[in-house]
Amino acid sequence: MPQWLCNQLMSAFQKKDLRQIRLLNDCWFYYRAKPDKTKETPDSAGFNL
Repeated sequence: MPQWLCNQLMSAFQKKDLRQIRLLNDCWFYYRAKPDKTKETPDSAGFNL
C-alpha cells in the first residue's frame, strides 16, 4: 500500500471520518484491481495475490 494512502487512512480513522474511510477503501481496491501488474514497486511487494 502506498505511504500516502496509509497516512490518509490513519488520519481518517483518527478523525472517525466514515466518508473518507470508505472513499480511501474504494481507492485501494481500485488500485489493487488495475490489470497492469507487470511492474512491482516496493509499496506493493508481497501483496500479489
